[in-house]
Amino acid sequence: MREPRAVLMSIGLVVVLGACGSSPPTPPPPKPVAAAKAPELTTPPAPEAGPVVPKYESKGRRDPFETLEVREGAGGLTVAATRLTGIVRSNRAALALLEAPDGIGYILKPGDTLGDGRLLEIGSDSVVFLVTSKTGAPTNRVVLKLATN
Repeated sequence: MREPRAVLMSIGLVVVLGACGSSPPTPPPPKPVAAAKAPELTTPPAPEAGPVVPKYESKGRRDPFETLEVREGAGGLTVAATRLTGIVRSNRAALALLEAPDGIGYILKPGDTLGDGRLLEIGSDSVVFLVTSKTGAPTNRVVLKLATN
């Protein structure tokens, strides 16, 4: 039984040694290829279609995808044109309720800006704004008082 095993081992050793000593066959050199002539384009390529954007139907409403123009100062909302309609107080904060000439209401706390001014303080029946008419110009204080009925 030892003899067939020894024969197999010697054959395996010969195969391994033969594989290590021999070099791999070299591939034949590549055949020269004639330069292919590029086909001429007779029609221009089709333009790439961009993403399809759905059209918004406003139905009388403002388009939310359009940029709003915010105008301040002389051409837009001014503090002097607003009306103080109320003051809301809590233990922690005070809020001023103002109404613009177009009927839009604003709720402001000290430090908020509205049009051309910044709210400085809220009193018991009035608010004080710091208004700058032009950049670099001195600032003015505008006081709005609650309307008494």
